[in-house]
Amino acid sequence: MANERERTSGSKASEAGENDGMATVFSSSNHDAEMEALAIKGVLDSNDIPAMIVGPHVLPNLEFQVKVPEHLLAEAKQMIEDARGAGRSAAQEAEAQTERES
Repeated sequence: MANERERTSGSKASEAGENDGMATVFSSSNHDAEMEALAIKGVLDSNDIPAMIVGPHVLPNLEFQVKVPEHLLAEAKQMIEDARGAGRSAAQEAEAQTERES
């Protein structure tokens, strides 16, 4: 994996001529959209993919989005898909690992 500086600065992407804008990797206006956006951001953060949540905390009936740098969009989508596929068993394994390290 690239180091944190490369991910946040987009230096490799800029050298390659890619756009350094932000792209939406998740979007929902469901009743639990904010919670899902927070979970997705957590998955991305733990995999060193910078992400930000865009959404109205005062009006939860409007859409929440998670955005990542465009050059990391495909990697972010894969991380989310892997996390969703792993589901509950991965969460329990991660919790057990955290407890062993404490």
